[in-house]
Amino acid sequence: MSQPHNPPTKLFTRDFLLAAVANLFISMVFYLLMTSMALYAVDRFQASDSAAGLASSAFVIGSVVARLFAGKLLQVLGRKRLAVLALGVFSLAAVCYIFSSTLLLLLIVRLVHGMAFGMANTAIATAVQSLIPQARRSEGTGYFGLSTTLSTAVGPFLAVLLAGNGSYTSVFVFCTIFSTAALLFTVLVRMPEPPPTAHVSTAHARRGSFIRSIISPAALPISLVILVCGIAYSGIISFLAPFLISKSMAEAASWFFIVYAITVLLSRLFAGRIQDRRGDNAIMYPLLFVFVLGLAALAFEPSGLSVASAAALTGFGFGALMPCAQAIAVSAVTPAELGVATSTFFLMLDVGIGFGPVALGMLIPHLGYTGMFGILTVLAVLGIGLYFQVHGRHARGMRRRAA
Repeated sequence: MSQPHNPPTKLFTRDFLLAAVANLFISMVFYLLMTSMALYAVDRFQASDSAAGLASSAFVIGSVVARLFAGKLLQVLGRKRLAVLALGVFSLAAVCYIFSSTLLLLLIVRLVHGMAFGMANTAIATAVQSLIPQARRSEGTGYFGLSTTLSTAVGPFLAVLLAGNGSYTSVFVFCTIFSTAALLFTVLVRMPEPPPTAHVSTAHARRGSFIRSIISPAALPISLVILVCGIAYSGIISFLAPFLISKSMAEAASWFFIVYAITVLLSRLFAGRIQDRRGDNAIMYPLLFVFVLGLAALAFEPSGLSVASAAALTGFGFGALMPCAQAIAVSAVTPAELGVATSTFFLMLDVGIGFGPVALGMLIPHLGYTGMFGILTVLAVLGIGLYFQVHGRHARGMRRRAA
């Protein structure tokens, strides 16, 4: 099912493109359901606001739990086997939405679905890093991430279109189709496995702690930066729409993420190349600063210009920041540790985006939306300082390890 590890020489190979398409379908399912699940829980089960929120976030909770063990399972099962098994469960879970007759069953399905997502996403993202030539690591990571970016625009659009008349069954049918497509494309991908000599020995594993088996010490520092930035970004995806609706700017909320997706696409065309050719700091500091400006644009009384500026700035900032930070994380480890490093990175991202809104929601009654975005602006500034401490001051002159 897998191939021996040979250093790749080309970027846009058959397997790289197949993995990107599989990732696109996986991400489409994620955004289709994240956009419609809370409203579905209310319409179908008359769920309270808190229960509807749990129905939405249970998926992320499941993903976080899965990523705690994904790195270890990658070493035991291998990348291809774990990806196929996880996507098999992912496809079955998509079907189960149709037959979930109670809110409790829905929550269980969401949790299992999220766990399958976390496993599959980690396995595919790890394998892709071995399909990218070392000299084009940042560029290739950015191009692969475009499949996720496309889903951020198309997924919510389809969710609104399909569920507009309350026909949620059609949403679940499309999710099943997309999940099955992701499974089929993944089966076709030839995923390199690290050589046997690269695996951690049993004796070494016994000496290590459980934490080290699920968290990569080398990838954790830059992953903490993405945790901080993920919390800041979670304020946008969770509270921007109600903020603008409260200001009678509902239309602006609808086109914000379209502008965001376009600028992410543009930024990823060049951000990775700059990082590969000029180093991490040459791109990370500008991206972090632009992200700060995007959040700051939301910390004032909104207008069409400020919302458009925020969409463009956060798209260029946070959108390109993720693949660039991921490239740093995976470049810090050996081939055998790619799985744990990838799991660590996305675990921190999931925690930030999934649990950030809980804390931020407590601030809004006291500070209002603009005050909350002001706090997030300060948090992003702290993210720049954190990046300097954990990586930026050491980045000059560093050479990346081949993976």
